[in-house]
Order: sequence, then C-alpha cells, then structure tokens
Amino acid sequence: MAPAKNTDVHGIGRPSPGSIVAEDTLTPARSGMAAAPAAGAARTYQILITNQTDPYDAPVSLAAAATFAAAGDNFAGTDRKAAKLAISDATTESFTDLKDLVATLVPDTKMIKHQPPIKKDAKQGRLKEESRNVRVRAFLYAASRENDNDFHLILGRNPKSVAMYMTMEISGLPPKTSKSFTRIQKARDAFKSFFGAKLPGPSYHFYRPPIPVEIEGSLFFDITHATGGHPGPKDLRPNIPSIWEVHPVTNIVFEP
Repeated sequence: MAPAKNTDVHGIGRPSPGSIVAEDTLTPARSGMAAAPAAGAARTYQILITNQTDPYDAPVSLAAAATFAAAGDNFAGTDRKAAKLAISDATTESFTDLKDLVATLVPDTKMIKHQPPIKKDAKQGRLKEESRNVRVRAFLYAASRENDNDFHLILGRNPKSVAMYMTMEISGLPPKTSKSFTRIQKARDAFKSFFGAKLPGPSYHFYRPPIPVEIEGSLFFDITHATGGHPGPKDLRPNIPSIWEVHPVTNIVFEP
C-alpha cells in the first residue's frame, strides 16, 4: 500500500518532540531578496533546535545545540575537495518536484561500484555522472553547519506530498582565485542574509512550516558515506533515498 499523503503543513517532516532542545522564531531579512508574494511578506518561521546530528558525527551537548552558528566561511574539508568546490559546465536542468530529480540519478549501488573506483582524496575531481547542473523548487525542512563550514540542507517535497528528501550543501568558500568562488559566495551570502543571526549550528534545526526555495547547483555523489550511516537527521533519514547531493549550491532563492 502506498504511504498516505499528509496534508498538515506542520506535521510531515517534523522532529520527534524528545529531540527538541530549544525553540526560536525566524523573521527573515527580506530586503534585497527577489520579490516575495505580498501575502508572505510578513511570514515568520518556527525554528525547532534539536540534538539530532548526522550519524557519523559526535553527539552534541545541550549548550552547543542551543547555540547559533558562529561566523567562519572558508571550506575546511579534504574529502573530494576538488569536486565539492567545482561547478559543472553543463546546461542547467529544471525540475518542479524533487521526486522527478531523484528519479534521474544513477543508482547508488552502481556509483559505489564505479570503475575506476571513486577516490575520497582531495584531488578527486568530478566524474562524468556528476557533470550535471540542476534547478529545483523544493522546501527547506532542516539544516545544520558541518565542521568543514558547509551548511548541510535537507530539502524536501511539498508538505502535502509523500515525503522524500535530498541533501544539498551551501559550501564553505574556496580560495578567492578559484573559478567557482563568486558563485559559491553569492549562494552563501543569500543563505546567511535570510537567516541573519539565526544560522544553524552543529545539530539540526527544523523549520516549521518548511521554507519554500528555488535552489540550483551541481550534482555530487558522496562516496564518503557509501558505508555506515547516511547523512541527515534521524527523523528524516528514512526518506532520503540516495547519497547523491547538490554540492555546491550555486544559487538559492527563498520564498520564490
């Protein structure tokens, strides 16, 4: 039997109550943004700060979970650094439903057995299968900030649809001499501007209702997490069908 649709915008994708350590309200700074519908101009969002982390990360203390992210923008990771900071030259493909994008992805099982094998080292560049740029209308359900300074976003379908999510990452900045620097910085600035002083920290913040966005970037297969727990907060992870990501995000428009 197919899973039932959930028509309650505050129900689907919510965190389990026991994982919530604090709550706050986000009133986005909308100056300079693309025009939002007049009815949504005064919209606010509830931030549910949880102790949920990616399964490969250490548990977060209550004090750390309740702290909004500090500034720090340069990319500080090593795994597949060259690919994570490179933008594909491919024509951008547009989708109006995340499910349609996920349906076009090469199966994880095939990518894990890729020949030649996908290396995790910093010099491993983009693969042929990753030479795709995509744009999709979706909803931001949750976000956290990783140790490499990436903002880890969990994007999902319209709350009235059957749940499905995908990881997308606002990358830490490459060197200023990098070809991709300007576009990655633009996406990062847009994200930081929308959240202001309430950027997510080391554990996942959930947003109620989920925040509508139009997001674009290059596809990336996260071979680092081919074994062990897959990325994402515990409550949404069962509905993240793939370790494919959009990484780096090159543009994000809130409330399109």
